[in-house]
Amino acid sequence: MSDLLDAVLASCERTPDAPAITVRGTTLRYGELRDRVLGVSSSLRARGLEPGDRVLFSIRPGVDAVVLALAIIHAGGTVVFADPGAGEAMFRARSALAAPRWVAAESLLYAASSGALRGIARRRGIELPDYAAVVPDARHVYSGVWLPGVPSGAVSLRSLRQTRSLRPSKGTPESPAASEALIIFTSGTTDAPKAVVHSRESLGTGLDDFATAVGFVPGERVLTDQLMVGIPALIAGAHWELPPPGLDPGATPEKYLDLLPRADVLFAVPAALDALLRMLDSRPDRTPELRALVLGGAPVLRPLLERVRERFPRTIVRAVYGMTEILPVAVADGDEKLAYRGEGDFVGRVVPSVVARIDDGELVVSGAGLAQYLGRPPHAELRTGDLASVDGDRLVLAGRAKDMFIRGTTNVYPGLYEPVISGLPGVRGAAIAGIPDAIGDDELVLALVLDGTTVDAVRDALPGLIDAAVLPDRIVEVAELPTRGRSAKLDRAELARRLS
Repeated sequence: MSDLLDAVLASCERTPDAPAITVRGTTLRYGELRDRVLGVSSSLRARGLEPGDRVLFSIRPGVDAVVLALAIIHAGGTVVFADPGAGEAMFRARSALAAPRWVAAESLLYAASSGALRGIARRRGIELPDYAAVVPDARHVYSGVWLPGVPSGAVSLRSLRQTRSLRPSKGTPESPAASEALIIFTSGTTDAPKAVVHSRESLGTGLDDFATAVGFVPGERVLTDQLMVGIPALIAGAHWELPPPGLDPGATPEKYLDLLPRADVLFAVPAALDALLRMLDSRPDRTPELRALVLGGAPVLRPLLERVRERFPRTIVRAVYGMTEILPVAVADGDEKLAYRGEGDFVGRVVPSVVARIDDGELVVSGAGLAQYLGRPPHAELRTGDLASVDGDRLVLAGRAKDMFIRGTTNVYPGLYEPVISGLPGVRGAAIAGIPDAIGDDELVLALVLDGTTVDAVRDALPGLIDAAVLPDRIVEVAELPTRGRSAKLDRAELARRLS
């Protein structure tokens, strides 16, 4: 078991002069990272943040976000990740569940969610909660320059920094390793939002496993905007480089390519990597020399891996399988994954801190990295909903427990493919339905909710992303995907009825 803060601060102690984080050409060294985190933590406590206080957090990835998040946890608080893009009703429901006492947001969000700018945002289809008032009687911390809309009495992150170097202490009384450190919202309706609660210990254990399994090297540059990848890089002593805020490799791969020559390791979701590979196919001279490529966020399937191996023959590839509640569960070497010829999706070897077992075909996981749910009874293990088999430490997924279609001799589990398709630029939703024919086979129909792309563009992208045996027979655009129940899960039976 590992403690998140102890692991990060230990890296700061080992190599204080080494670069830790770079954004837009500005670099923070490990010693400076330590001093800022401990200084901001001390300032927060001096201004009234108490152990157990939750902080609604809406700051985009960058130096300010990393420093403030780690400082809140060090001070004994809990970071509550809040996405304003979820819509005002959902944002308010999640805020009510978390019951934060503090709000930390960018000054631009305060300005855009109040006064005349809020009306402009609404006319453009952007529903932002009023950050100044969404949490009654909250204390406020803002990053960036002061703008109209920032509440009176709000504290700037810049003013929280202290020049005095504070030495790190293990197991600080303000934040024991087992106390809650991070809350992340997952699926759920506005009536019943669902929140995952990680402790310093569960985060540290999982992210330490991540760093070890991926094999980060001290000093190498790791390009990602994902906190759950960047923190393991820091734990390993690597140099975390963040892309400029808002730069999306899936939507603007030509701009993202400018960052790759400086990177040793790249993290990408499959759909974003697909866009980068397509760009490199037309500009092979811009292919970077990467030491490692880390893939995650959606199933990583053979067609994409074959393209990766062709474009990056000397690059180590790691595919990560996990979930919000426990990350990672398993990590696969790209070549070992390509060599697998059995049924299902080989997702790698189960990491040391995870115990995996199969119950009636379903994968059940437990271990020190397992999170709990806010407001729900504690649990010692998690039923994943994934059909799987385990051979020693080798984990193979078959799909979701309740979804399976038959095409000829192929069993098709849509849960392996829908997340990949949904990650394509302009695809807001994707679902596969099986329409039975007269002989018991299934016509596969892909339903898409689109915004900024076309059915033809998605059809052209699929052969390089998903297995040929499951390419849809038909692709149709729909206004919305049918859902059911308080959890707003996809109603696949209703979708099949509509499509037939």
